[in-house]
Amino acid sequence: MELKRVVVTGLGALTPIGNDLAHTWEALVSGVSGAGPITRFDASKFKSRIACELKGFDPLDHFDRKELRLLDGYSVYGLVTVDEALRDAGLDDSNVDKSRVGVVWGSGMGGVKSLQDELSEFARSEDGQPRFSPYWIPKVIVDICAGQIAMRYGLHGPNYCTTAACATSAVAIGDAFNLIRLGKAEAMVAGGSECAVIEAGIGGFGNMRALSTRNDDPRTASRPFDRDRDGFVLGEGAGALILEELEHAKARGAKIYAEVTGIGLSADAYHITASHPEGLGVIQAMREAVEESGMALTDVDHINTHGTSTPIGDISEPKAIKGLFGDHAYRMAINSTKSMTGHLLGAAGAVEAIATILTIKNGIVPPTINHFTDDPEIPAFDFTFNQAKRRDVDFAISNAFGFGGHNVCLAFRKYS
Repeated sequence: MELKRVVVTGLGALTPIGNDLAHTWEALVSGVSGAGPITRFDASKFKSRIACELKGFDPLDHFDRKELRLLDGYSVYGLVTVDEALRDAGLDDSNVDKSRVGVVWGSGMGGVKSLQDELSEFARSEDGQPRFSPYWIPKVIVDICAGQIAMRYGLHGPNYCTTAACATSAVAIGDAFNLIRLGKAEAMVAGGSECAVIEAGIGGFGNMRALSTRNDDPRTASRPFDRDRDGFVLGEGAGALILEELEHAKARGAKIYAEVTGIGLSADAYHITASHPEGLGVIQAMREAVEESGMALTDVDHINTHGTSTPIGDISEPKAIKGLFGDHAYRMAINSTKSMTGHLLGAAGAVEAIATILTIKNGIVPPTINHFTDDPEIPAFDFTFNQAKRRDVDFAISNAFGFGGHNVCLAFRKYS
């Protein structure tokens, strides 16, 4: 069986640095930090009091109050970005068979805010009566956003969710890629969303010592690969991609951002939260993605790293890069866009895949901001510190890793 070629024809983004694709890309290239003091709740008693929140986003600009009663924030974010991506792709009723269009959507934590709110309301009940909303379970379950997307647009193709912690939406993109190239669908909506800047999110990650506590200087708190990094900054938002079979896209005259050429998946099988110290699983995932693309390791021009700004992870990933690419690692443009967006958990893989695709399309590598001091334990790669660089990028990979040891690498090539 000959596998079909898969291309990206639409993108949508809702991030702490932009409420749509254009503004997000502009901010990425400009090196804008999305971090600031938490405004959603009183965080004064928390160890970490900063986050990368959405700014100026009002769900009522997109939904009426009746609709919002049925949607957790993570579904709101997902639906908004999918709407942008479908419009960007020019997909409508006249040029697509909806029985051949599916959805793979992911979230690391699903409707965790609705869960927190519902249980908190129950705990505050003086009489202990179980007055739970009939909507709370459909709002919380992690698969509901995929279902909501399909219902909103009448998409009858494959439909399910993925969850692999912070690698979630990268897995979703990989699954969509495989479904199309195997002929199970002609187009797929893929991506992920997260709405976890809440008390439970900040408290939980904070007590794991995963979050930065640079509360006095939030804009410089996310410092991937810097010697003085002290944890990630929690973010929120969504990223959506429209993947399409090449001939289907060409037949309807769609614009093509890039071609999806490979995916590598592996498990560290090492620790519930920490990455393997030598990056063995990461090496495996990157190698598989490049090999599946039919490319050589020396063909890789750019890596958008997982790069979370954590003490351990920011050492193991560069080790893996050096271990796989050898001297070529010093010739690639490497970055971490989490330095600007913060860590969007289950949505991170999709947002970073979008950044990688736009790097290929536009020939600009966004910076890794907030670099002040070199870490002697990290090789002196070109991490694109502090300022974007113009560079022709023909072939690039994007890494995403998750608690539990999940490793995903997506490969993209300039379309020709």
